[in-house]
Amino acid sequence: ISAGLAGWLITGYTLSVAAFSVPSGRIADVTGRKTVLAAGIMIFTVCCIAAVFSMSVFMLLASRILQGTGAAMIFSTNTAVLISSFPEEKRGRALGCSMAATYAGLSAGPALGGFLNYNFGWRSIFILTGVLGAAAFFAAAFGIRREKPEPRSRSLDFKGNLLYAAFIVFLMYGLSETGKGVLPILIAVLGGVLGVLFAIRESRVPDPAVKLAMFREKPGYAFSNISALLNYGATFAIGYLVSIYLQVVMGFSSQSAGFIMIAQPAMMAVLSPLAGKFSDRLSPFRMASAGMAFCAAGTGILIFAGTDTGIAPVIAALLVSGFGFSLFSSPNTNAVMSFVKEEDYGVASSILATMRSVGNTLSMVIVTVIFNGFMEGVTLADAPPDVLIKVTRISFAVFTAVCTAGIFLSLKRK
Repeated sequence: ISAGLAGWLITGYTLSVAAFSVPSGRIADVTGRKTVLAAGIMIFTVCCIAAVFSMSVFMLLASRILQGTGAAMIFSTNTAVLISSFPEEKRGRALGCSMAATYAGLSAGPALGGFLNYNFGWRSIFILTGVLGAAAFFAAAFGIRREKPEPRSRSLDFKGNLLYAAFIVFLMYGLSETGKGVLPILIAVLGGVLGVLFAIRESRVPDPAVKLAMFREKPGYAFSNISALLNYGATFAIGYLVSIYLQVVMGFSSQSAGFIMIAQPAMMAVLSPLAGKFSDRLSPFRMASAGMAFCAAGTGILIFAGTDTGIAPVIAALLVSGFGFSLFSSPNTNAVMSFVKEEDYGVASSILATMRSVGNTLSMVIVTVIFNGFMEGVTLADAPPDVLIKVTRISFAVFTAVCTAGIFLSLKRK
């Protein structure tokens, strides 16, 4: 398949996560976070099974999009479930351990994915993920206590959530198809209009899905969420681009590329607990800003990747960006959640998940647009290495600029 369509296997998933995170968080705050979390894991797992039996790339894409709805239910509740179980003075440490678990999974992912794909084919990746999903479902269903319902009645704000989902889908899809005529531009504009209508509605209803007033009244909350958006937008596509670069340009197998790419998440897994612990004592805002600076340095190194670069600079870039992300992630999450009451943990967690997902989507949008500009319709296997190098350099130049802008924005927080 073409590079653009391959990118949509990622973009379709992240787009679905972005669209349904806030509605899922709202439902979780009203009905119970454990229920939504367990249901999300079940949907995610069932979609893994559907992916295994996909007969075409479009069936696989459909299962990935539906899988994103389950992931949205997970991402919008897991942080809320976690921090509600710890006192405020230990929140950073708990988040650091959670991030370490996440990055340990990410460390294993490329290596296991490369090994499975190389030896057993891509379907084996979904089989293993489905098994892990089933185990996670039982852990959530029987290992997490059910929280007490909120004493006051709260509305699900169905119309508001519907407007939000439509706004995200139209805007992100339109941006993703940029460069393919006038229609994507019109779709993106329609998404922007729906976003304005959503903001107007949420400012008028008594119990909104998203309390937009918090962004205006608490600048630190707004800047923390925007910082997350920029950071994920500048770093998510690193794995995708480096994986292609290692295999097509440098000639590594998918298995070898997976082992090389362990460097970034392994660094995150090791340092995240320490970063989370220090964010309880030091300013999480300054730590997150420093993390953004290291992420910019990591993507900056990759701008100079070429046919004769060698493997050492690539690993160095992955380690530097991994160090930066460990400094950013749990301290920034700690900063965001410090602004909200426990009754709104679900929505706050889902907004942060949306920033992450929208950032991930924008990151892939940037890569897809650049790929389509240089090699539309060309498969990755047939792509000339010099063209791939040009695409990679331009992409990382854009990401470095985004990350650098995020440093100054992040420093605005008090």
